[in-house]
Amino acid sequence: MTDDDPDTATDADAEASATAGGSGTAGRRARFSGGPARAFLSSLAADEAIFEADLAVDRAHVVMLAERGIVDDAVAGEILAALADVEADGHGALPDGEDVHEAIETAVIDRIGPDGGRMHTARSRNDEVATCVRYRLRGDLLAAAEATLTLREALVDVASEHAETVMPGYTHLQPAQPTTVAHYLLSYEGGIARDTARLLDAYGRVNRSPLGAAAFAGTPFDIDRDRTAELLGFDGTVRNSMDAASARDFLAEASTACATLATTLSGVAEDLIVFSNKGFVELADAYASTSSIMPQKKNPDTLELTRGVAGDAIGEATGTLSLLKGLPRAYNRDLQRAHAGVFEIADDVREATEIAAGAVATADWNEAALADAAGDGFSTATGVADLLAMGGMPFRTAHEIVATAAERVGDDDAPAAAAAKVDEAARTVTGEALSAYVSRGEVETVLDPERSVASRDSAGGPAPDAVARDLEERRAALDADGTAVAARGETLADAATALDAEVTEYV
Repeated sequence: MTDDDPDTATDADAEASATAGGSGTAGRRARFSGGPARAFLSSLAADEAIFEADLAVDRAHVVMLAERGIVDDAVAGEILAALADVEADGHGALPDGEDVHEAIETAVIDRIGPDGGRMHTARSRNDEVATCVRYRLRGDLLAAAEATLTLREALVDVASEHAETVMPGYTHLQPAQPTTVAHYLLSYEGGIARDTARLLDAYGRVNRSPLGAAAFAGTPFDIDRDRTAELLGFDGTVRNSMDAASARDFLAEASTACATLATTLSGVAEDLIVFSNKGFVELADAYASTSSIMPQKKNPDTLELTRGVAGDAIGEATGTLSLLKGLPRAYNRDLQRAHAGVFEIADDVREATEIAAGAVATADWNEAALADAAGDGFSTATGVADLLAMGGMPFRTAHEIVATAAERVGDDDAPAAAAAKVDEAARTVTGEALSAYVSRGEVETVLDPERSVASRDSAGGPAPDAVARDLEERRAALDADGTAVAARGETLADAATALDAEVTEYV
């Protein structure tokens, strides 16, 4: 991926480079073709990631040139046939060059002669590479979004099975209030749903075509930028030619969306690792491993790696922003290093999302252990304070009573015994018995973790009825997002089919 100077390659340039006796390439004459820095300048190996994208961009550009009468139909046919040969031979067969764009053009010229250089008419490698990067990245974003749908479906399905499975809820890793497995899992489904939305938002800004911007100042040729955008399945163009050729903010947005998703995944992974340690959940063997020396071990390795991907993703997002922060307009060679890592991290995050989905879908929740731990640390204390406040006591007074009782109530106390200790605390703090505000039976009810959960039926709460309503809404949102992702994928597939049909008209 390199810049093209001057603004737009002409037929004369192509013929000169094609007849330079092997001392140059399609983009650089002999003066700039040798020396020890050539390998450092080259991105050809890394550009394998955009090889297919470049071929598609080349085809769309050549079809448009032929439609506009800028290149003869016969010449267009030769170029398109040569591009098919280049594709069949693969990236590994390309001649040496600074980048994949130059190497493909050189390969075409090698096959059909100087007329092959006409494929570069009315464009620069600046707008060409920007288009290739967007073409490739949009597919990566859709794949990541599709993976989030799989994870969300797993979270919703498992939640529906555990709407009444009581578990301890934590803040600061300390027992806080009882909740349910369903309520817990849906908390992550909500986060992943926002990650889906971020990926689709990023996709919308990625899926705009820069092609036709040339180096940055446009071209005098009578091109049709909207046509090439249509042929490539873009939603439109980045209109200002300088913005189109130089902007890489879409890389920053895409990498940040991936990093945010990876951070959410890291939370899922960390929780399941901790819960596995406590005996609350057991991962399926397919998502665990054993020690090389301790055969009794079952380690949550896949989740540890999922957690680790977040660090890589955050680093890539930070690196992308750091690379872009000091660049002047328009094109600078620094941009050659901007996209390869984003492709890699998008793929890593997609894979981590799929792994998390499989781990969630196949994990076995230990309902007995969860129920036993649900009341640990006097976790129903807030329910008692709420009950007293609803009975007419100032909440802060209720809070003080329960705080006093917390020093006396043990994890093994049954609700009746715990209620008696709350009554003692009330007499200590206020000089009054609990019966002045609520009955002992009501206190015993809210001290029971399962009943405490059932009482918290506000919208989005953990009560089974509230969870049932929430599940219905989540499934509807999941279906809508699935339709949105599928529609974008179908649009790209249809555009690829249409481009192939246009190419066959010339070949």
